[in-house]
Amino acid sequence: MEETERVEEVGARAGRGLRWTVLGSLVTRAGSFAMGLVLARLLAADDFGVYAVALAATQIVMHVKDIGIQAAIIHWRGRVEDIAPTASVLNFAVTTLAYGAFWLFAPVFARLSGNEEATGVVRLLTAVVLIEAFTAVRSAALLVRFQQDRLTLAIMIGFVANAAVAVSLAFAGAGAYAFAWGQVTASLVTGVLIFFWGWLPIRVGWDRETAGKLLRIGIPSAVGFGLEALLMNADYVVVGNALGAEQLGYYLLAFNVSSWVPGIIGTALRYVSLPSFSRLSEDPAALSEGVRRSVPVMVAFVLPPALVMAFLAHPLITFLYGERWDFSAGVLRWLAVLMVVRMLISYLAVDILTGLGATKTTVWLNLGWAVVLLPALIAGAHLGGIRGAAVSHALVAVLVAVPMAVFILHRVGVRLAPVLPGLVRPALGAVAAGTVMAVLEGVTRGEHALVQLGVAGGAGMLAFVLVVVPGAALRKLVTRSA
Repeated sequence: MEETERVEEVGARAGRGLRWTVLGSLVTRAGSFAMGLVLARLLAADDFGVYAVALAATQIVMHVKDIGIQAAIIHWRGRVEDIAPTASVLNFAVTTLAYGAFWLFAPVFARLSGNEEATGVVRLLTAVVLIEAFTAVRSAALLVRFQQDRLTLAIMIGFVANAAVAVSLAFAGAGAYAFAWGQVTASLVTGVLIFFWGWLPIRVGWDRETAGKLLRIGIPSAVGFGLEALLMNADYVVVGNALGAEQLGYYLLAFNVSSWVPGIIGTALRYVSLPSFSRLSEDPAALSEGVRRSVPVMVAFVLPPALVMAFLAHPLITFLYGERWDFSAGVLRWLAVLMVVRMLISYLAVDILTGLGATKTTVWLNLGWAVVLLPALIAGAHLGGIRGAAVSHALVAVLVAVPMAVFILHRVGVRLAPVLPGLVRPALGAVAAGTVMAVLEGVTRGEHALVQLGVAGGAGMLAFVLVVVPGAALRKLVTRSA
């Protein structure tokens, strides 16, 4: 009973934070979607390819730049104010060194990605980590306090600045630099707001014992998240090197579409899951109860968009971006599978392990995944082009990453058997929805893309809801609507 009450207490605080982060993610993703539609018509595929190289570099640097100090603060048992001076000094020093090293390495990274002209964009876009050096501790403080509303507002305001700069520069013919300058502007605006809204006393100090504790938690976490970023961006480097910037541009567009759900739900979830699982980890029974509740809910939210991407990829891409981008559809089908696995592992299993303080296990999980993925991606890209790379990524995720995650969670004491009954309805709903979509997609083939999406997608989603949502809940919803 006690663990249930603890779950309810943390869940209530996390729920408030999650509502804000989901709202913010929806708004920014909707804005990103609209901005992407505009930029896809202003820029060429090779511009997207150059940006993909810089984005991959930035994602990797962002995950390792502070050697996990932010995650360590979230896991810290005690007042953030007491460790803030040491954490700030440590974070600033390491981040500055990381950016300097990557500034020198940028030409090599661009060359490995098959696009040397991306060097300048890489150096500019990765500069966002210097802004993060001033705000990481305050961002962590906001998360620990469950003040996701302030963090969300800062990100939303930053996105407005991003859109204004990126679209203006794209119209002016800035190419891939339009993306980069937009991101830097957004980081600057967001950083200023977080600096003041996540207020902590401005103190510079150093405590050797505190630094040691932060590093013992943070370094494995940073390596784990860095490997996670490598996993999600390795295909950019492999595809760019093997197939060139234009093919990489098509791949990036499909990957961006498959990242909508992780971007909306996953990002929002991570803002609350890390502090929530960290609090629940003090009681193993409460943690297992939290996992039992959260996994089926996540699966039920993730499967519907994944099914649309998998079964209706061609009409979806054509409707959103035009027929000239239809080549991306074959990639999207397989990246939809990767999206589901990515949500379960990167935004749930890894956060559970980090909350437990078992950060070393995240390193082994992502390292094992990466060791198999990299040669599979290279083989897939050379044998099957961008679709072959996507197939390789999806298969490795299902056949390697999922079993490893289950094994590791079991080893650290997280009970997964109670989760299985809650997954029956989502699995049956996916089968029903996929069947309906496949049949109706064939029936409506040749019709306008919007008609295909409306008929096949709408009927599939209805089938999913009828199977997954209990009858009593549906009747209650209908009664309220009436």
